[in-house]
Amino acid sequence: MTEVHGTHEPRFAPVRDALSWNLAAGEELGASLVVDLDGELVVDLWGGFRDETRTSPWERDTITNVWSTTKTVVSLAALVLADRGELDVFAPVARYWPEFAENGKEHVEVRHLLSHTSGVSGLEQPAAVADLYDWDKTTARLAAQAPWWEPGTASGYHATNFGHLAGEVIRRVSGKTVKDFVADELAGPLDADFRIGAAEADWPRIAPVVPPPPARFDPEPGSVMARTLSGPAVDAAVANTPAWRRADLGAVNGHGNARSVARMLSALALGGTVDGVRLLGPDTIDLVFAEQANGVDLGLGIPLRWGIGYALPRPDAVPWVRDGRVCFWGGWGGSVIIADLDRRLTISYVMNKMAPGVIGSDGSTTYVDAIYAALG
Repeated sequence: MTEVHGTHEPRFAPVRDALSWNLAAGEELGASLVVDLDGELVVDLWGGFRDETRTSPWERDTITNVWSTTKTVVSLAALVLADRGELDVFAPVARYWPEFAENGKEHVEVRHLLSHTSGVSGLEQPAAVADLYDWDKTTARLAAQAPWWEPGTASGYHATNFGHLAGEVIRRVSGKTVKDFVADELAGPLDADFRIGAAEADWPRIAPVVPPPPARFDPEPGSVMARTLSGPAVDAAVANTPAWRRADLGAVNGHGNARSVARMLSALALGGTVDGVRLLGPDTIDLVFAEQANGVDLGLGIPLRWGIGYALPRPDAVPWVRDGRVCFWGGWGGSVIIADLDRRLTISYVMNKMAPGVIGSDGSTTYVDAIYAALG
């Protein structure tokens, strides 16, 4: 097995062994894995390499692009504003962003953005990744679009535009870009090594992502899935470019590691307060578990159950996420964050070698199962 660094309580030795085995077998290139239990880091592990040539080890402070795990941080930012009484998730988006009322969207509510039920799951064509880098242009286009299905009736994963939709509301309410809000109001107070995009000074410690095998999607032309996945289509290698790292993409370009993601998202499992820093109250946390959609997601084509800002357990579709008062999501390639409020437990996993699949991976399933087995 390959050497794994960090610490863990003795009962979690099988978790370390699983990570070590996957690194040795080539299933992982580099990864970090954290378990926060009742505010204590009972597992804090990392290992492997930052680069495909295996010359640069994955260090304690290595960070990587976490893809859609970024969305969980942006959802937390929106909930912080809701907790402060500055944002009503049941209010029309147009209350805060008047232009969004165009083309029949006047009744779309903030909760619809956060639960992927707004009907606006991508950009109309033509759409390119470079369009996402222009915040004002992209948000103006999204505001002008008509919904692709009746808002609130089903989810359709907001794959690349979630950060622009929720982030523009955050900007209108707080006066800060979503990148700055996360830095100033979440990562900063919690000393979490996470940011949307990546500061150029941090580029040397980034583990570039290794794209997964080609996906075998064959959606029906003109379907919500086809429009979402092409609005815009993303080549994973773009995450390693300077333009991507400089952008404010609250859906897909957060940079951090398992420790920093867990540091912020543990607020959900710990009742809203992390080491004396209060982010949320119990009523706001309850919003996460207000079911907004439960069925086949129109953008991904798989069964999902959404609360406000996070996916909720559906054992038939995502069996490795335990039932109960649990919320989760993850990133393309396999990274995952789980908040288990019943156990005051947060599980965070981040890696650079992307696995195939839509939600989670064989690796994330193995680690999560081993963690719950250790907990008995």
